Amino acid sequence: MKKIGIYSVLLLLAAFFSSCGIGTALVTNHNQNATQVHLSGNNFKVIDQVSGSSEVSYVLAIGGMNKRQLYQNAYSTMMKKANLLNGSKAIVNVMTEEHVSGFAPFFVRRTITVSAQVVEFTR
Repeated sequence: MKKIGIYSVLLLLAAFFSSCGIGTALVTNHNQNATQVHLSGNNFKVIDQVSGSSEVSYVLAIGGMNKRQLYQNAYSTMMKKANLLNGSKAIVNVMTEEHVSGFAPFFVRRTITVSAQVVEFTR
């Protein structure tokens, strides 16, 4: 009976100190402007894969930024790395990934990563 109690306490401690994580991914079209780009022809080449990430931690559900600000920081970091100023370039296939880990409500870490491909038009 004593061994069962010790094993139960060890199992409970292991479950208490283990981390839980949830990950999601979302592929959307963030280019909601009037420009139309047709990628059906052989008039472009993929030149780079860029990404930006932003992370925030919450202790007792207090602290950090909200989800929208976290996304905006990750997106702006990605756009700086894309270097779209020279030439006829665009970003395509934008994907947003979110990972939430920790032991709620005591400690939670949220990470948002935005990635895309940079294409350059040849004609």
